[in-house]
Amino acid sequence: MSNGFRCRLARELTGDGDRALDRETGVLHLLKRHLVPISAHFDQVLVLTYAFPRDLLAPLLPSGLEVDGYGEYGFLAVATVQTRALRPSFLPRALGRDFFLAGYRIFARLKTANGQVLRGLKILRSDTDLASMVTWGNLLTHYGYRRAQVICTTADGFLTISVRTPDAAADLEVVADLRHVPAPLPEGSPFPDIATARKFAGPLPHTFDYERESHSMLVVRGLRQEWHPQPVTVDVRRNTFVESAPFNEAKALLANAFYIKDVPYKWERGWREALPKS
Repeated sequence: MSNGFRCRLARELTGDGDRALDRETGVLHLLKRHLVPISAHFDQVLVLTYAFPRDLLAPLLPSGLEVDGYGEYGFLAVATVQTRALRPSFLPRALGRDFFLAGYRIFARLKTANGQVLRGLKILRSDTDLASMVTWGNLLTHYGYRRAQVICTTADGFLTISVRTPDAAADLEVVADLRHVPAPLPEGSPFPDIATARKFAGPLPHTFDYERESHSMLVVRGLRQEWHPQPVTVDVRRNTFVESAPFNEAKALLANAFYIKDVPYKWERGWREALPKS
């Protein structure tokens, strides 16, 4: 652990409210508050967004969040990201980590105490091919990292992704056609046009997670550059996550598929939004 990180952690743990909370619940949850800003580069991103009935997704969100939807639908995003040079922003790029990520997120909204409505994502599960991301990711976030075997190739205008998980709970096989961009929306998409669909392309400006120990919402803001998602045609050959409960209670309707490449990305230091007492 670097000296800079220790200093930031020490400052986080010295607040009077946190000291009182620490005596009751311990300190491990304090590590998961995104104490330092993080930088990375996304070499390429493929996002598949599935539409489900709002009332199917709502129980998967913690207190304080509401489904961010369109019409009768809420949305689950499956984001696959080839990530390079992930690191605390104060470290040089050469010390960053390269890895593949497959993340499963629900589009959600948070209304703050001052009445502002924030759009963002609630992460349900994260799969990665890098063992150290599982270790450190689960220590420092609530994102549920698991180890997976990943094959990601680009050839002849096609992006092919295969993710294998030990229990087959989140196996994914998808081929994206990058030759004909922009592509039309998938057949049966609930979106009337690409402009509307792009609002649910992910990632959104914020990531949310509930902290039980303080009954508050952790909010992390993401900053991106060169963000120009392009609709693509995809052949989803296997996606076991949307075939499992509770998603198998409804038809998984592919609402959009977007491809992005060469995106500098940064996550700011996290902050907490206190939730009303129940």
